[in-house]
Amino acid sequence: MNNSNRQSVKRTRISIIMQARVGSTRLPAKVLKIILGKAVLELDIERCLRVTSIDDVIIATTNEPDAYKIVAVCKKFPSDRVHFYHGAVDDVLARYYKAAREFDSNIIIRITSDCPLFDHTLVDVMIRKFISLRKDGSEVDYLSNNNPPTYPHGLDTEIFTFAALERAFLEAKDPYEREHVTPYIRRHPEIFRIENFSQVRDLSHLRWTLDYPEDFDFIKAVYERLYPQNPAFTTNDVLALLEAHPEIQAINEGRRQR
Repeated sequence: MNNSNRQSVKRTRISIIMQARVGSTRLPAKVLKIILGKAVLELDIERCLRVTSIDDVIIATTNEPDAYKIVAVCKKFPSDRVHFYHGAVDDVLARYYKAAREFDSNIIIRITSDCPLFDHTLVDVMIRKFISLRKDGSEVDYLSNNNPPTYPHGLDTEIFTFAALERAFLEAKDPYEREHVTPYIRRHPEIFRIENFSQVRDLSHLRWTLDYPEDFDFIKAVYERLYPQNPAFTTNDVLALLEAHPEIQAINEGRRQR
């Protein structure tokens, strides 16, 4: 292979893109709320960086004046591993697409910043599955673990190609499809090859996401019990904790919903 051909081969770049903004109607500034001296977003990024299969983490924030607070958290991490991108407030699909394009991401993992209990080991397993599916000639475009869900709400992970993201960006017209990034892909199985990642035990009734004050109290209680001894705690650690302390699981039971 001559030098010109060698330079034309583009290496696959795998990025976690996480949307984050200060505004939130149900729980204002939720990603900046503090647990054990750290913002929720900082804990999110720490967990992202534990995913061994990725090249970088991109925080897709907005053009709003208070977005500097999000950027300040990003700057606590090495600049070659954690990037940030400013984009549209409501067109999150455009924000994702332009962030991926800016940093030459070929495979994108979507995790939302209101899920600080997501499992980095699960994400690694899903990335390996996604790459395996593409190598076997199936050319899968999209893999998620919530269609239908079997994991706790808060471990939601989506993996898709840049090509699929670009097509969604160019073709999606419905405001809902622009606001939530992947509905256009999920609504068009005739266009995209879609796969689901599930487990035998259905834990989809568990609520581990951050939308309400009760959710914050629940997540804070989990972190206070597990993080000081084991910052890399996993889903199994959380399940063991909740089995031993059902009073923690009860904190946000009234908010369980899909």
